[in-house]
Amino acid sequence: MLGGLTESIASSGPVVHITALPLFKIHGIVITNSMFYGWICALIITVFLIIIAHKVTIKPRGGIVGVVEAGVDFIANLVESSFDDPKRGRKYVPYFVTLFFFIVLNNWLGLVPGVGTSVTLHGNPLLRPFTGDLNATLAAGVVTMGVVYVSSVREAGIKRYLKHFFIGSPLNPLYLLLGIIEIFTDATRVISLSIRLFLNVTIGEIVIAVFAYLGGFLAPLTATPFYLLELFVGALQAYIFVILSTMYLAIAINHAVSEGDLTDGAIPETMSLAPEKA
Repeated sequence: MLGGLTESIASSGPVVHITALPLFKIHGIVITNSMFYGWICALIITVFLIIIAHKVTIKPRGGIVGVVEAGVDFIANLVESSFDDPKRGRKYVPYFVTLFFFIVLNNWLGLVPGVGTSVTLHGNPLLRPFTGDLNATLAAGVVTMGVVYVSSVREAGIKRYLKHFFIGSPLNPLYLLLGIIEIFTDATRVISLSIRLFLNVTIGEIVIAVFAYLGGFLAPLTATPFYLLELFVGALQAYIFVILSTMYLAIAINHAVSEGDLTDGAIPETMSLAPEKA
C-alpha cells in the first residue's frame, strides 16, 4: 500500500493542499475532507480505546495494551506532578490523557496510505489529515484553553485568578501595564498551540511528498524513513501540546490558590533605591 501511494506521488509530482477542500454539504453546511476524515478517525480511536480498556488487567500486559497503559501512566504522572497538590491535578488527568491519545492517533492516522491525493471525490482529495487542518488544531486549542480558564476560575475564583496576572496592585500604573501585557500573552496561547501542531503535521506531509517525488521508482525507499520520522514527530507534538496545556493550567491554579503569593502584598507598590534608616 505504501508503495502504491509513493509511486502515485512520484509520478504526478509533490502536491500538498494546505487548506481543507469541500466534499459535500449537509443541510447547507460544507463538509471538508479533513472534517470527513476527522469523523472517521474519531470513530476508529473510540473503538480502539474501548477495546483496549476491556483488555486492561491489574497485572501489566505487553503488546499494544502495555503501550497504551504506559502512555496513560506517563501522562497521568506528568499532570499530577505539575500541581502543588497532586490530588487537585488528578481531577484533570482524564482530559489530558484523552487529549494526548486523540492528537497522537490523529497524527498517525494521517500517515495511513490513501490519505492525501491518492483517492479523490469530485476532483478533491477524499481524505486529509485532520490535524493538518488549521481549523481542527485551532478548535483543539480553543477547547483546551477554555478548559484551562474555566478550571482556573473554578479552583481559585474569578478575583484571585485575575489577580495572579499582576505582580502588585493594579493601581500602580507599571503593574497595571505589566498585567495587561500578561493577559494579552495568555490569550495568544490558543494561537501558539494550534499553529505549532498544524505546521508540524503539514510540513511532514510536504517532506514526504517531496522525497517520494525525488525518489522516482525508488519512492518507497526514499519516503519510508520520513514516514518513520513522522511517527515520532506525531507523538512528540501530541506530548508538547499536552505538556504546555498542563503547564498553563497548573501555573495559573498553583499561583492563584497558593498562600502568600505575590498578589498578597509581597511586592511593594513603590520601591526606593535609598537604604532604610535604622
